Amino acid sequence: MFYFLLSVFAVWRITHLIAKEDGPFDVVFLLRKKAGLSFWGKLMDCFYCTSIWVALPFGCWLGAGWWERFLYWLAVSGAACLLEQATAKPDVPFYKED
Repeated sequence: MFYFLLSVFAVWRITHLIAKEDGPFDVVFLLRKKAGLSFWGKLMDCFYCTSIWVALPFGCWLGAGWWERFLYWLAVSGAACLLEQATAKPDVPFYKED
């Protein structure tokens, strides 16, 4: 259970860095800009898409057989997505009535 939670937090952190942040010295921003509207650029813009591929090595590390690895892969990605939903700020515009 400890390694599963550790993997979920690691996948969330790496995915958040790739999809939502500019990174140290704007490295991720420059990679995203260079990728543009290509497949890789679109992949880097979507948290959910990126989490699937970031979770793949973690699922392979956690599971023993191919079926278990597949389930861990999806479970780690899904848990990271739930963590993103729980920590994301809503995109509600500020409105103040005079």
